[in-house]
Amino acid sequence: MTTTEFYQHLPVLETKRLILRPLQASDRDDLFEYTQDEETARYVTWNANQTIEQAEQFLHYVLSNYEQGKEAPWAIVWKETGKMIGTIDFIHLLLDENKQAELGYALSRQFWGKGIVTEAVECVMAHGFEELKLERIQARCMEGNIGSARVMEKVGMTYEGTLRRLIFIKEAFHDVKMYSLLRDEYTALHQKAEQYETKISQKSYT
Repeated sequence: MTTTEFYQHLPVLETKRLILRPLQASDRDDLFEYTQDEETARYVTWNANQTIEQAEQFLHYVLSNYEQGKEAPWAIVWKETGKMIGTIDFIHLLLDENKQAELGYALSRQFWGKGIVTEAVECVMAHGFEELKLERIQARCMEGNIGSARVMEKVGMTYEGTLRRLIFIKEAFHDVKMYSLLRDEYTALHQKAEQYETKISQKSYT
């Protein structure tokens, strides 16, 4: 599979509480609802949307990217209501011999503190390592983004260091923290989790 084919046929993924699927034109109002929030946009590269037309422009861009096989995100959908509450994507996906990708995500502030991003990240990482056979998945966050750093730590990523004044956005330079998880580390983490679940199950049975 090529990256073009991947984005043209972005798979639908599912977790206990979430559905990850391609964005749709009908997501416009949900998208605008959370992207107009300044706090939600605080640590991402884009500015908060001021008008619903800006949300429409973003949707048009994403739908066009699907057609062309260019980088585009999954919508994070809350199963309970069917509401789109954020996005998650593979940035700089390399399916050639390099076998690596970077994760990016944004979530409506109304759903912060519920472990939703962690759940979505774990799902996308599983697809990356198990289906796409990636060797490395990395993620970055601005120095002050404590919530995002905690997500990376919770999913087992290793902190590799801070890249000083790496990006210039919103009229300022920002230091960026780098995290990563390797294929063998992912495998070891899941083997450990499976062993723990087996022990718990056996204890419950006895």
